[in-house]
Amino acid sequence: MLSSVEPKLPAILEGDLLALGFIKKEDESFAFLGAQSLISEIETLFEINLLDELAFFSPTGKAGEIFEIPVIHASTTIDRLYLVGAGDQSTSAFRTSGAALGRKVRGKATHLISLLTTEKKENAVVVAAHATSMAMGAYSWQLKSGTQPELPHLSIASDDATTLAKANSIAEGVSLARDLIHTPSNIKNPLWLAEEAKKVADAKGLEIKILSGRDLSKFGGLVAVGGSSPTPGPRFIELSYIPKKLQKSKSKAATALPHIVIVGKGITFDTGGVSLKRPYDTMVGMKSDMAGAAAVLATISTIADLQPSIRLTVLMMCAENALSGTSQRPSDILTQYNGTTVEIINTDAEGRLVLADGLAYADKNLDPDYLLDIATLTGAATLGLGRQYAAMYTRDEKLAQQLSLAGEISGERVWHMPLIDDYADSLLSDVADLNHTAEKGDGSAGSVTAALYLEHFVGERRWLHLDIAGPGRSESDSGENPKGGTGFGVRLLVNWIVSLS
Repeated sequence: MLSSVEPKLPAILEGDLLALGFIKKEDESFAFLGAQSLISEIETLFEINLLDELAFFSPTGKAGEIFEIPVIHASTTIDRLYLVGAGDQSTSAFRTSGAALGRKVRGKATHLISLLTTEKKENAVVVAAHATSMAMGAYSWQLKSGTQPELPHLSIASDDATTLAKANSIAEGVSLARDLIHTPSNIKNPLWLAEEAKKVADAKGLEIKILSGRDLSKFGGLVAVGGSSPTPGPRFIELSYIPKKLQKSKSKAATALPHIVIVGKGITFDTGGVSLKRPYDTMVGMKSDMAGAAAVLATISTIADLQPSIRLTVLMMCAENALSGTSQRPSDILTQYNGTTVEIINTDAEGRLVLADGLAYADKNLDPDYLLDIATLTGAATLGLGRQYAAMYTRDEKLAQQLSLAGEISGERVWHMPLIDDYADSLLSDVADLNHTAEKGDGSAGSVTAALYLEHFVGERRWLHLDIAGPGRSESDSGENPKGGTGFGVRLLVNWIVSLS
């Protein structure tokens, strides 16, 4: 939980741990952030000289560097001070320091109060970045029997309670997405995801529609992929948000608001199907192949807290890509929601099939002003950009600039990639309208051709595709992210959506 604490001595003495930020100045000396009168009060209370204490550790001043000093005084429960490097005091540096602090108290029932942003309390972006990263660094998930890990209480010494409340909602959204991703696939199937979405809808006052079985007859891609695991089979999940003040009347004022639709890939486990993944150990992380659906569910949950003046609909395209007697086969031909026939070449390229149905459904039925999709779609995106950037595809330069800015502000960065029309003919087929894996060409730009495939299903909408195969999953437990699902996309999408209201 994140909260604000008045940046004065009586309030900050109510915690257990106190974090103070320091910087290295141009003359190679060190200084502490925040009001110097407050720093002096802390030194007097605990009878210490903070600069002398810091010098003992030979600090560098880099962001996230932490030194621990035990203290004691009868008037407070604080027993340790964390001296934390704030680097160049950039937003990125405060994110790094926040994540480091969160990791220090992960799994502990303690109250940590950070004073790092008091000098920049007027900068809401810095306060939010530091706070959210603290919560992300403190995140943990496990299913061990016995005693469950304790949860820390995290506070920021700031007068900006509104910014902290927003940061807390976003941090809760990221945690929701991570919880969904980390849940193993023997628990997490499409029905389970639908039930989790229903819980969110009930808690946040959202409309929800869930389709399964015969009701999915038009969703040729979703049925073909999910038919490989007929128990429980695929699910189409639609959640809708309008501001609470407009819910009762559903007036023209509501329909006049910008309508955003975001489609999330929800493959609860991906074996590759008949085109079985090799080497087999690449399947271990495939419980995270529904990270796009997790991101959109967490996004609409957070938006319901923040109540911006927009309309938001999210579509979760949920299926398991298994190997069974009912799996689709290479050479099959299916019909996507908009009537396009598609020759199946590789059953391990299933994500674009379920997304295409969702995009076509949104184009035909929802009349979106903005149509986005988010998916752990291609290994090619990870090869090209690593795990620090998501691949972003759109022909709308203004929309690309908006998402790029939201990425810099939120810390979830995107890189605008080209939709190369020279590769379009690689998607042609001799026996259907399209093949879905660009087999006819030799462009070998797998992330680009996947985006070109999706573009066939968006009509004339303002469309943007996010391939989060890289940043959607972390291979190590470090910084803001645990090993496994990162919850990438929630901060990015929430910041962008709020900017439109």
